[in-house]
Amino acid sequence: MPAQPQTLSLAQLAEQVGGDVHGDGSVMLCGVSTLSSATSSQISFLTNGKYRSQLQSTEAGAVILHPNEAENCPLPGLLHNNPHAAFARIAQIFDTTPGVAVGQHKTAVVADSAKLGDNVALGPYCVIEDDVVLGDNVVIGAHTVISRGSHIGNGSVIHPNVTVYHGARIGQRVRIHSQTVIGADGFGYANDAGTWLPIPQTGSVVIGDDSQIGASSTIDRGALDDTIIGKNVIIDNQVQIGHNCIIGDHSCICGATGIAGSATIGKYVIIAGGCGIGGHLTICDKVQITGYTMVISDIKEPGVYSSGQPAMTNREWRKNAVRNRQLEQLFDRVKQLEKNG
Repeated sequence: MPAQPQTLSLAQLAEQVGGDVHGDGSVMLCGVSTLSSATSSQISFLTNGKYRSQLQSTEAGAVILHPNEAENCPLPGLLHNNPHAAFARIAQIFDTTPGVAVGQHKTAVVADSAKLGDNVALGPYCVIEDDVVLGDNVVIGAHTVISRGSHIGNGSVIHPNVTVYHGARIGQRVRIHSQTVIGADGFGYANDAGTWLPIPQTGSVVIGDDSQIGASSTIDRGALDDTIIGKNVIIDNQVQIGHNCIIGDHSCICGATGIAGSATIGKYVIIAGGCGIGGHLTICDKVQITGYTMVISDIKEPGVYSSGQPAMTNREWRKNAVRNRQLEQLFDRVKQLEKNG
């Protein structure tokens, strides 16, 4: 059964997240919810002005919002310069998600040479192979395989049905969700007269502290050197990261994005969903790449980059498709006109 949530006053929550109280700080709260669904025992949040009108009708006991919104708030509030971050921290305080019971399930398979820290939790049918090292408070979910020689740092959580190939190095407080594969062979082949020859992938994968990896994502092992995921990197579901990529600290990669081998992504980079990043290129720090963008060359300056096309009616799209096919002809006509002029 999930743990019972703790109950805290608005003033106590404000103290814990570094905010200020607007109105009655004694209201007692035990959970979080949206403005439209919250009850009087829950705290909600306003991070998007689109939902400002709901402040007048919400049944929430309190709301997290920016100080600039205080005059619009008819109920107790927690004022914070970053309401979204404050919401995240309060959601963590009230989180009652059940964990795996500490200890080794009777069906877990653990090699004699594996080293387990204190308070490790091993779920049903998980496999811990030779020379694996698990730090303190590590959780390994059901049917997960941690292959030989891998290291997992303190406080990391590996959810059910994850596969970690041999020799991976996973830092502290890392969370990896179900069906993800860490350290499968990179896509390395040589062609000899039409025959593909596999190149042994002898590197590994290194994942930094406090990183989060979503469900059904794949991070390939390096061909020679390691594939490296930095600290506090967040990776969404169904992301593919090729061999020998380097992802800088604090970067964000959204779902259905593919990054080809040997790409280097800087720090604080945000890559939106459905992007394609070519191999052997470098993206500098503090770049934002909008959805469905294709990157095929280095990005050397911070900023926002796009190449995706927003949706339009089919009729408009078909007209533009015809015009695109006529561009070369139109260019030649303009060039001839300029020459004659």
